[in-house]
Amino acid sequence: MPPFHDCRDGGLLVLDPAAAMFGGVRQRKRARVTAVPPCVFAAAAAEEEALRAAPAAKRQRQREAPTLDALPDGCLFEILRRVQGARARGASSCVSRRWLALLGGIRASEIKRAPAVPDLNQVFVCEDEDEAADARPGRSERTLEGEGATDVALTAAAVADGLRGSLESVVVRGSHPTRGVTDSGLSAVARGCPSLRSLAMWDVPQVTDAGLAEIAAGCPSLEKLDITGCPLVTDKGLVAIAQGCPDLKTLTIEACSGVANEGLKAIGRSCSKLQAVNIKNCAYVGDQGVSGLICSTSASLAKVCLQGLSITDASLAVIGYYGKAITNLTLTRLSAVGERGFWVMANALGLQKLRCMSITSCPGVTELALVSIAKFCPSLKQLYLRKCSQISDGLLKDFAEAAKVLENLQIEECNRITLMGILSFLLNCSPKFKTLSLVKCTGIKDICSAPAQLPVCKSLRSLTIKQCPGFTDASLAVVGMICPHLENLDLSGLGAVTDDGLLPLIRSSESGLIHVDLNGCENLTDAAISALVKAHGTSLAHLSLEGCSKITDASLFAISESCSELAELDLSNCMVSDYGVAVLSSAERLKLRVLSLSGCLKVTPKSVPFLGSMPASLEGLNLQFNFIGNHNIASLEKQLWWCDILA
Repeated sequence: MPPFHDCRDGGLLVLDPAAAMFGGVRQRKRARVTAVPPCVFAAAAAEEEALRAAPAAKRQRQREAPTLDALPDGCLFEILRRVQGARARGASSCVSRRWLALLGGIRASEIKRAPAVPDLNQVFVCEDEDEAADARPGRSERTLEGEGATDVALTAAAVADGLRGSLESVVVRGSHPTRGVTDSGLSAVARGCPSLRSLAMWDVPQVTDAGLAEIAAGCPSLEKLDITGCPLVTDKGLVAIAQGCPDLKTLTIEACSGVANEGLKAIGRSCSKLQAVNIKNCAYVGDQGVSGLICSTSASLAKVCLQGLSITDASLAVIGYYGKAITNLTLTRLSAVGERGFWVMANALGLQKLRCMSITSCPGVTELALVSIAKFCPSLKQLYLRKCSQISDGLLKDFAEAAKVLENLQIEECNRITLMGILSFLLNCSPKFKTLSLVKCTGIKDICSAPAQLPVCKSLRSLTIKQCPGFTDASLAVVGMICPHLENLDLSGLGAVTDDGLLPLIRSSESGLIHVDLNGCENLTDAAISALVKAHGTSLAHLSLEGCSKITDASLFAISESCSELAELDLSNCMVSDYGVAVLSSAERLKLRVLSLSGCLKVTPKSVPFLGSMPASLEGLNLQFNFIGNHNIASLEKQLWWCDILA
């Protein structure tokens, strides 16, 4: 039958559904029903009679209607690019892999759109749900993970969003082991999603430079590119990105063995808007690549992270001279960089805007280098030092005197630091200093005798002393005298601390504590916790007691009576029971948002009625590793339907 059959005698317009699907005249939803001429019935009866009289083989041939798959790719391409509506395009992509591949090869600009026909009032009205879906904003991000990350899935996502042109972010985490994402999937994204602004590919081993070249050609608005664990990507792919995506602002390249210097130099030459760069664990990236990138983007580059590269002092000298816009600098495992590199970087006087610096496992960080950084980086507010074996007490004193505006110091696994060095630092630190963190520092031990002059750091608001096994009660009592205005306190992993150390700190604290973590302080008892909440209950918002095995219902009774601002309470692996849960649920002043009872073996099904009557403020409840039972959990989920329950 031809697409249109006009029976003028009966006034009936018959429309072929296929023609309507592929851009023909739209059939009205309520067609006018009229009488069918007798000639139509007569013709149909004659045709049926002839079919019965024909041989079986001939009848089979006549019944086999021609299909669109018989058309060559060129013709089918022309048909599919006229499919209107995201839903129709999605349905067409499900017909076969051939159709999906052809749809994935259609650029957004090649889609043949039906001309708009306004009504008499010049008001656009969507005639069906498919058109309404096209008028609404589509999803802006697609994420594929693990075995679900295939070319078929990526192509389908590109086809579904191609008509709207609204897909702005694609994230691929991992890949199917045999049918994973390849250049074909990236090509479909490049053709169907010209407005793409962010692309992240993590551990996608089959993607090559050809896929990146397609993205560069089809997505000129790309602003963020993250390539991690893609061994077949080389400098050639980065050169293509540099030439096709001049608006690139963020670049991350990690564990890509094929990337060397030329790709980074090309990015520097062409991407003048680059603001953040992360280069990690790329064995063939050296001084030429880093220097070329930094020099060319000196006006815009604000965040730089270099990790596990074979660069030398020369790269740090370039950073120090050309990094005039750098505010955040992270340097990790740069074994070939020596003391001279850090000293020159600071003395080049280019890092005037540097506010945050992180240094990990860099043997070149010495006293001379760090003091130079403090002197010649006048805006430095935050410093993070991890596994820097040269850092000692004397360095901390000199650094404190040179760093005029330092607010935050974090030290981790620097084992030559002792409490004497910390006290000296606090005595000489900036009046703006607010945060001190000491993590896994084995040199932090009790001192036999306190110095003649104890510093009083009234500006310090946050103190973390975490997993330092030599830190005990005697030192904790001194901390209370030194830091009278603490608001955040983290003593996680200090198993040697008892009530005798914590109680003096609680009494000497002049400001209200807000955030307290005592995880793993297994020797603390109800006496210390009761004193804590009675003294600071009107300000305390977060209290974590995970692993404090001596904490019982007595602490919960004190919490229910004294705490009016407590939002998060972690009682994991404590000795609280059903009675304590009942006390918490009946507390009128307490408005908890998150409660954890994980591993509380004394919490039984008897607690279910009390948990079910928790206030409507509760948003999260952790009931893992106890004896409540799945049936009771299901009952609780119905009662607390607004709350996320982890069981």
